[in-house]
Amino acid sequence: MLFRKTEDVLNLVIRRLPIILLQLSLVSLSVAEPLAKGIQDNSFFVEEAYNQEPGVVQHILNVPVFFTGSGKESTPSFTQEWPVFSQTHQFSYTLPHTFAEEESGLEDIRLNYRLQALMESEWDPAFAPRFSLVIPTGDADKGFGHARLGYEINLPFSKIVSNRWSVHFNAGGSVFPDVNDRDLVNYNLGGSAIYAVSSNFNLLLESVAFWEEDVDNERNVDRTLTALLSPGARYAFNLPNEAQLVVGLAVPIGLTSDSPDYGLFFYCSFEHPFVRTK
Repeated sequence: MLFRKTEDVLNLVIRRLPIILLQLSLVSLSVAEPLAKGIQDNSFFVEEAYNQEPGVVQHILNVPVFFTGSGKESTPSFTQEWPVFSQTHQFSYTLPHTFAEEESGLEDIRLNYRLQALMESEWDPAFAPRFSLVIPTGDADKGFGHARLGYEINLPFSKIVSNRWSVHFNAGGSVFPDVNDRDLVNYNLGGSAIYAVSSNFNLLLESVAFWEEDVDNERNVDRTLTALLSPGARYAFNLPNEAQLVVGLAVPIGLTSDSPDYGLFFYCSFEHPFVRTK
C-alpha cells in the first residue's frame, strides 16, 4: 500500500514537472532586469531622467563637431554629476568651450540642480526636473554668452517600455533678462528612442529642437530655430569596483536653415563610486 502511494506521488510529480519548470522560468524572467537598464543616463542630446545613485559620481565629456558649408565648429563640454546625500537630489556643473574658425573661448558655465521627483516603476516614468543658473563667463562680444545671469529649466521624462526599448522626452526653456534692454526667452524640445542590442550596446535615435533669441546693439531681436536628427550608438565597459565607462558616437543631421548641415558627436562617460555604500 505504501509503495503504491509513493508510486502515485512520483507519477504526479513527473506529470507536473514541465508545468513547474515553465512557471519557474517565467518567474526568473520577470525578476531579471531588462536589457534596456544596462546603460542609463548616457544620452547625447536628450537628457535622461535618472539622478546619480548615492555615492556615485559621473564625469561626462561631450565633443560635437558641426559642419556648415565649408566651415566647422566644435563645442566640447565637460559635466560632472554628484548626488547630494541621496538619489533624490543631484548637483552638477557644465563647462563648455567653443573652437570656431574665427573666434574661440569659454562659454557660459551652468550650475545645475535636479530633483528626482518620480522614480521609474512598472507604470510610472522617471521624472527629474532640472533648474540651472547660467553664469556669464563667456565673452558676449564673441557670441559666447549674453553677459547676463540666465535661468534655465528642463523637464526630462524617461520610461523603459519593453525588455529592449526605452524612450525619453524633454521640454524646457531659458530666460536672460535685460540683454540690451530686452528679455530673451528660449525654448527646447527633444525626444529619443533607444534599443538595447545587449545590456552593454545600445542604438539611439535622438531628435532635438531649439528656439533661440539674440539681440544686437541696436536692440534688434534675431530668432533662430535649430533642429537635429541624430542616429548614434553607445557601448559600456563594466569595470572592477562597480565602475562603468561608456563611449559613444553619433552623426547629427541638420533639419532647418538655421541648423548645421551635419556633424559628428563623440561621447565619453566614466562613472564610479566615491564612498562606500551599504
